[in-house]
Amino acid sequence: MMRQMRENTKWIMLITAAAFVALMVFEWGMDASGQSGGAGDVGRVGSTNVGVVEYQNVYRNLYDQIQRSQDEPISSQQNREIEDMAWNEIVNQILVQEELDRRGIRVSDDEIRRAARTSPPEEFLSDPSFQTDGQFDPQRYEQFLAQASQDPRFLQQLEQYYRDIIPRSKLVSQLTSGVYVSDRQLWEEFREQNEQVEVTFLALPARDRVADSEVDVTREEVESYYNENRDEFSVPAAAQVRYAYLTKAATAQDTTAAGDRARSVYEELQAGDMDFADLADLESDDRGTAQDGGRMDPFTRGDWPEAFDEVAFSIPIGEVSEPIRTPSGWHILEVLSRDGDEVEEARHIFFSFDRTDDSEIRLLTRADSLEAMGRNMTVEDAASELGVPVRTGEITEDYAILAGVGQADEAQEWIFEEREGIGAVSPVFENRDAFYMIEILSQSRSGYLSVDDVADQIERRLRMEKKVERTMEEGRTLVEELRGGAVLEDVAEALGLEARNSGSFTRTDFVPGLGTRNAAIGAAFGQAPGEIAGPLRIGDQVIILRVDEKIEADREAWEAQKSIQRAQRTAQIRQDRLDRWIDGLREVTQIRDNRAEYFRRAEEQADQPQIPMAF
Repeated sequence: MMRQMRENTKWIMLITAAAFVALMVFEWGMDASGQSGGAGDVGRVGSTNVGVVEYQNVYRNLYDQIQRSQDEPISSQQNREIEDMAWNEIVNQILVQEELDRRGIRVSDDEIRRAARTSPPEEFLSDPSFQTDGQFDPQRYEQFLAQASQDPRFLQQLEQYYRDIIPRSKLVSQLTSGVYVSDRQLWEEFREQNEQVEVTFLALPARDRVADSEVDVTREEVESYYNENRDEFSVPAAAQVRYAYLTKAATAQDTTAAGDRARSVYEELQAGDMDFADLADLESDDRGTAQDGGRMDPFTRGDWPEAFDEVAFSIPIGEVSEPIRTPSGWHILEVLSRDGDEVEEARHIFFSFDRTDDSEIRLLTRADSLEAMGRNMTVEDAASELGVPVRTGEITEDYAILAGVGQADEAQEWIFEEREGIGAVSPVFENRDAFYMIEILSQSRSGYLSVDDVADQIERRLRMEKKVERTMEEGRTLVEELRGGAVLEDVAEALGLEARNSGSFTRTDFVPGLGTRNAAIGAAFGQAPGEIAGPLRIGDQVIILRVDEKIEADREAWEAQKSIQRAQRTAQIRQDRLDRWIDGLREVTQIRDNRAEYFRRAEEQADQPQIPMAF
């Protein structure tokens, strides 16, 4: 239990940062007032300075939290996002703290003691250490608190958590008081999600119903459309670039190394040197199962790749398999119980096709070398020296995808925000899939396509509009026939078309052939069974439909879940109100973000020769 306490002490220090989740406010590294630590300021929120130490502490905790949530290293692009997240968290924290002070909201020792006993931190509720049969067990939590009381550091962290979250909970209550969702609103939402209708519909495709020769579009119409809708034909600023890139994908040597690891662990299991569960905990790259000795969820035939399935449903119970290769890596499998096409209990040790440490170091070294060479030569020359692939591509202000690289947001920012010119060579950027460096070959400004450039496009659009209008006229005639007694299926057959049945659907479903949340869906719910709706334009088609069946929402079922629905809807409204409140505070508070200037000066000072303190 004491070992468990020490482990939980580590992460309770993290949950203090999430004390006010509704406002996305974190308090890592900040004192109660949010004042600067005095080691230099990176900005100012109202009258409160933001110290570099506080900023770096928040940044580091966010960085560590995100790194723990993903297997791959944090990219430079992610890093910039984390920097902005850290700044925004500090701004929000200061604004909230000032509001708490202004309102005089405090917390008593009795409130802290009562909350500690009756309101565990949310992270505790979902932690297996405090669960029995998958449910939070208050008795386990009480036992934990009894043990934890022997550790003053833990109690200090727990007290700080409640001292932080309780005042904010009081603030939330004040800001969101009066939030109430009526039964009528709840019923309408429930009905929208649960009322069902079934229709038969006829789709008249305008493209096929009217020939091109039957529709004329004049030059005057084209020019008029262009002048009235010129913004549709704007083109963003663009840059043609040459780029070199290094993929982060595992190499053949990495794949071989994963296989070697799997074979080595398999031999250890065969020798009986270590238990399967212990080796899973030490070696498996599937950390979700590794912590439970490699134990997997039940699975059925077809859930896994064929090679894995073949072994899982043929290996003797309790026997450890040789390494199995799948597209993602190698597995050592032990099936503990099986029933027909279901494996009820099994455990595995997984070795992913990731880069080895040595391979990762070589990749990083090559990326550093590419960047160093790019300071003195073109991308093509630098890539040639290193044997790195080179391609050309285009990056615009609103589109930044490069073949082999993927999303190139940092390059986009470098070109259009830092306004680099033709011939400039970038530093090496990094995203999830690659390292890359670009050279600007040419640039063009934003502007508008000419009417001649888009005349054909406009003409096609106007022609289709006229076709749809003609098809709507045909549809109105058909609806009159149907309301006069004609049968939809017979009308469709006479036209050489198919009357399609939709099956049952709700207002929120996507219906093949009809779409979602459009005029056809609305009309279907607005008619009684047997009635005809239409003609309705959906894209370039005209729809006529007949309501076949309508299933009303179950009011008794709604009553049974109404309290849960109200709680969820109320929480959503409160969150929206809190978000607007924070946004409002930010709008009326003078906020200065001096991070770029601060770190630029710090970098310049670091590059200057240092004078020795003594000789």
